[in-house]
Amino acid sequence: MTDTEDRLSAPARNGPPPSAPQGGRTPLGFAVVALFVAAANLRPAIAAVSPLVDRIRTDLDLSATGVSLLTTVPTLAMGLCAPLAASIGRRWGLQRGVLLGLLIVAVATAARGLGESTWLQLCCAAVVGAGIAIAQTLLPAVVKTRFADRAGLVTGIYTAGLGLGGAVAAGVSAPLADALDSWPGALASWAVLAVAGMVLWSAAKGPLRLEHIDGPKGPATTGLPWRSALAWRITAVAAGNSALYYCELAWIAPLLHDDGGYSESSAGFMLTVMISIQVVAMLGVPALMGERTDKRPGLAATTVLTAVGFVGFAVSPGTATWVWIVAMGIGHGGLFTLVLTLPVWASRDAAHAGRLSAMAFFIGYACAAVGPVVVGALRDTTGDYHLAFALLAAVTVLMLLPIARLSPQRIDADRTSGT
Repeated sequence: MTDTEDRLSAPARNGPPPSAPQGGRTPLGFAVVALFVAAANLRPAIAAVSPLVDRIRTDLDLSATGVSLLTTVPTLAMGLCAPLAASIGRRWGLQRGVLLGLLIVAVATAARGLGESTWLQLCCAAVVGAGIAIAQTLLPAVVKTRFADRAGLVTGIYTAGLGLGGAVAAGVSAPLADALDSWPGALASWAVLAVAGMVLWSAAKGPLRLEHIDGPKGPATTGLPWRSALAWRITAVAAGNSALYYCELAWIAPLLHDDGGYSESSAGFMLTVMISIQVVAMLGVPALMGERTDKRPGLAATTVLTAVGFVGFAVSPGTATWVWIVAMGIGHGGLFTLVLTLPVWASRDAAHAGRLSAMAFFIGYACAAVGPVVVGALRDTTGDYHLAFALLAAVTVLMLLPIARLSPQRIDADRTSGT
């Protein structure tokens, strides 16, 4: 999760008051389309690797642990470069800051097509992660600054773009590699989407009216609530959520191919369907939950459904596969959004929400970076994914422990204590 999504309750420091872009429905719609396409560029560089893992391992002579670095490195870069992204937003403004992020993604993604070198691919992955960090940190600020009166709707569109970009990349990359007879070419082809994002973002400069709007403050590095039991419970849930998400992106398609017996294209298509279901669940589950005071039933239900998916993949990936796909799609899609709301729901005020979010953000990305490597190491050790996905199922079940202690009474007690 990104700290920016929960830290944007404060207005931008400069520029006009937050509002939707002026000039009628057409400019507003164009601005939203530009935002959607920009968000769609934040996951393809990671999701495109998954259905191509076996080809990459063979050509680069990598172990499963080694190839997992293509997911871990950009994820780690996303966390480390978030403070840099906030600084760029303050110095250059939101309009040029997002454009710079998309430019970095485009250049680094295109560079992946230069050859089948391990170091080239890892370096490109790191630079792509930095570009994603810049755009990902600043885009929620755009939503808060320019779509304040439609924040819920536009946030849903932003989230949909985020998920659908990854879904399309997961489904198209293997057939694209077949058509080009080159997996580096397939990875590099996603630079076209980034260029399209740059063109639309530049064209929407007028409707967005972001030229003189600064970016948000960077993630808090001091004053985090390390001694707060509530903060640690939220952090534990957020860290588990992040680790599970990136393990899914990295390893479900290889699992379906190696252990389930599906072709690369079929495995990639199944991953696409799962992510698409998650996008729908990200919007639908919170709507079904409504504004309930106790979030635990929704968190517990989606966590259990996610665990069912992991158990199914671990025990029988080639049988009832679509059941596991649907369970994981609905479960983790709903869980993902509910976890993002925890810092706001449990906080006393915007500053407290920022501290809770920042703590969950730093630890969450660390776990997200480590998770795929652990799965790869277990794959190398055991020769299959059974143990690795059983471990992911166990991690999911363990998340129920901190969730159970997120009662409204405990939340109120923490607010009263001021921790």
